[in-house]
Amino acid sequence: MDLARLRTYVIGGGIGGLATALALAQRGADVTVLEQAPEITEVGAGLQISPNGFAVLAALGLGGQLAQASVQAQGVSLRDYRRGQVVALDLQRLARRQYYFVHRADLIDILAQAVRAAGVRLRLLQRVEQVDVQAGTPVLILRDGTKLSADLVVGADGVHSVLRPAILGPAKPRFTGQVAWRAVVPNTQGRGPVAHVHMGPGRHVVSYPLRGGEWLNVVAVREQAEWADESWTAADDPDNLRAHFADFGPEVQGLLAQITEVRRWGLFRHPVAPRWHMGQAALLGDAAHPTLPFLAQGANMALEDAWALAMMVGRHDTLAQALAGYQALRHERACKVINAASANAWKYHLSVPPLRWAVHGALRLGGLLAPDKMVQQFGWLYGYDITRI
Repeated sequence: MDLARLRTYVIGGGIGGLATALALAQRGADVTVLEQAPEITEVGAGLQISPNGFAVLAALGLGGQLAQASVQAQGVSLRDYRRGQVVALDLQRLARRQYYFVHRADLIDILAQAVRAAGVRLRLLQRVEQVDVQAGTPVLILRDGTKLSADLVVGADGVHSVLRPAILGPAKPRFTGQVAWRAVVPNTQGRGPVAHVHMGPGRHVVSYPLRGGEWLNVVAVREQAEWADESWTAADDPDNLRAHFADFGPEVQGLLAQITEVRRWGLFRHPVAPRWHMGQAALLGDAAHPTLPFLAQGANMALEDAWALAMMVGRHDTLAQALAGYQALRHERACKVINAASANAWKYHLSVPPLRWAVHGALRLGGLLAPDKMVQQFGWLYGYDITRI
């Protein structure tokens, strides 16, 4: 198809939306990003770009910028919550891979500059209230009543996507009984480029360096029966977080003591969308397949989706063929990644002491006797390169 005539609207100016806009624009499409916020930015938090996500950024021409703005990971250390002793790993073999710790705002900035340079229009303060995909040409209805027609609409607007219900009907997420907190603190501990995962009964804390090692990203997850909002921006009192993790050891206490501002959100399980497209509209990233944060793959999966969608649009003669090909390529992998992330939680949250000792002992022994095997178990994930398909 003639991409120069493909008038495309991307809903959402996050990582997935900007990457999609860039990938399409680089292939010649006419792209506009609609973002409801007053600026393209992101609240402070870190994320992990694993090799499968880095492959997309490199193919978009942004690999060098990402590496410069990040801390290259040298390993992941699984630790006991109370004593802090290493349970497993040391995956120093990560040093041979393109695996990075990056501040989310820095990645957003890199992508935003690239899309502007590629001729993409970024329209801020544009809240899409409804998308009509039933007619032949999709129509977006904005909060101020403006109606926009498009040849292609991409919903990259997260778990509360306005496009998803237009394609699938109302969402029915289920609260997992887990709540997460995130914060960024100064790296006063002098931590190196290794992620620490402190595992305790029904809880765990992940921390890793950002921005040249000057800061540490902290994510704490706790199992609880009380329902919590599914929002990344809800503030909480840092003392609440400290109280929930008061029995963790000195390293974690040192991190929590520095927190002055923290965000909390409930973790919900959403089914992977059975259908990712309708007519001339398609879902992408969390709008299609929200994932729990136990494998650090949310941003990476959005990057893979972005490349796959643009690739399929460029390869096919019709949008119907392109969008069908996009879903066929992505659906099975999305399900596998999400299931793996969900399964990871139990390893971190073992509550019965004998079971925790047995599993941690097995992990420690495996790390000593077969360290390569511990890395290879995720070969299917990190070794996947959507840009070479």
